Amino acid sequence: MTTTLPRDARLPLNRCNLPAVILGGLTYQAHPVPLEIDGVRAFHHDLFALLAPIASHPERAGLFVEYMAAHFCLGDLEEAGLVPGKVRKARRNANYLRMVRGWSFDSDGREGAVLKHWAETRFGLLARHHAGPLDGRDGDAYHRYLVAGSHGLYATNALEAQLDLLYTYCQYELKRQHPEQTHRTLYRGSNRIDEHEVLDRAADGGYRVLLNNLNSFTSERERADEFGDYILTAQVPLPKICFYNGLLPGMLKGEDEFVVIGGVYAVRIETL
Repeated sequence: MTTTLPRDARLPLNRCNLPAVILGGLTYQAHPVPLEIDGVRAFHHDLFALLAPIASHPERAGLFVEYMAAHFCLGDLEEAGLVPGKVRKARRNANYLRMVRGWSFDSDGREGAVLKHWAETRFGLLARHHAGPLDGRDGDAYHRYLVAGSHGLYATNALEAQLDLLYTYCQYELKRQHPEQTHRTLYRGSNRIDEHEVLDRAADGGYRVLLNNLNSFTSERERADEFGDYILTAQVPLPKICFYNGLLPGMLKGEDEFVVIGGVYAVRIETL
């Protein structure tokens, strides 16, 4: 039975507290521990000190949005160093919220490439799919994906650092709202079983699959039915949830959408 992350699906280095071979394997799915991107929580200590006494989730979300705008000068990019007239308005306004909303609209678009590349560098999990299979790091498809991600990052203001803090805040909220919970049951619909990289079949009838490094799931099984006749059900560790619609007001198109870090998962796959 395949339990570890294949060598060709991971990088030797990442920027978090666990190597990819561990956080991307089945043992981690069964027994998760917190994931922390290097230095983010300590660098933004003041934010979390301000959040601590606030009992209301909407108030905390509002404070987070204000902090992001102030810290990254999102309302005054000239103050952050961008030269007026040198960068198109669409690039000047490329921030963490636009990346997340772009993902919701088309995860194979430019914003999706930015987010998948961010997941590669932070967690060491290589993207497996972007507008088609990526077939290894030396292939043309992978190079096109890298180009799309580079274009998405061009002339932005510390966009990857914004995403680091978004993930860290997401983990803070999940821990605060669900202190005893370790997993969330989530669902993903697809039209063909071969859309998933099935590694093997378990004795209990479940599957071992290798997911893309970032994936959209839903918390409502009925919603997953809208995306295909095959329904994948996974017990997702909370540390592998990057962000979800309820984290910030109007964040994602789907009210029940969760964006999940990939790796090897034990799942059930059913047909309608």
